[in-house]
Amino acid sequence: MKLEDLNKKYDKLQKSYGAKELDSIYNGGCSDNPDICFVFMNPTGRNVASSKSWKGLKLPWIGTKNIWDLFYKLDLLDEDIYRKIKSIKGSEWTEEFAKEVYNNVEKHKYFITNLGKCTQIDARELPDSVYLEYLDLLEKEISIINPKVIVLFGNQVSSIVLNDKISESKVRKQEFIKTIKKKDYKCYAVYYPVGNGIFNIDKSIEDIKWIIENNLIKNI
Repeated sequence: MKLEDLNKKYDKLQKSYGAKELDSIYNGGCSDNPDICFVFMNPTGRNVASSKSWKGLKLPWIGTKNIWDLFYKLDLLDEDIYRKIKSIKGSEWTEEFAKEVYNNVEKHKYFITNLGKCTQIDARELPDSVYLEYLDLLEKEISIINPKVIVLFGNQVSSIVLNDKISESKVRKQEFIKTIKKKDYKCYAVYYPVGNGIFNIDKSIEDIKWIIENNLIKNI
């Protein structure tokens, strides 16, 4: 199975749980044994790639700014790419620039995905039941890409993926093991770094730097 094989399932779930006028957003970056798999919640209409008129990559965070602060401060994004992201409006992203950004993500050996691929108009809260519809598909993603480490953003995502009640403030830098198809994956719960969680971005950066250093991840 390839990652692309999951997209039709994501599109079907978009019709059930997402905004009808928007497309689902998939995943992207290094898909062959990445150093880190970053798992966020779900996309919103701020991602310009969710527009049905967008014919390029349908990947996380296209046309947004704040999340790229995190990747840049982790030395996971080249400065020229970062400066351009910060200097243009979301509507000024082109399909070619989105490809350039994700080529840089791949270069730095990480993978970006959401637990839920159902794009909403805004950052409305989704019930656990919706995210649970995507859990099996996320596990398939993880099995396909085979990451060295998984970073889960926020209490809700962490709790669902790890099948445990997680409070990221109480488990900072604590390793969890998730077993998929008899293979163990190291997981860490980290503060959500954007939206209402923007005030915690420094804690997110601190913890992810620690995760990188303590897992001896190379080439980052």
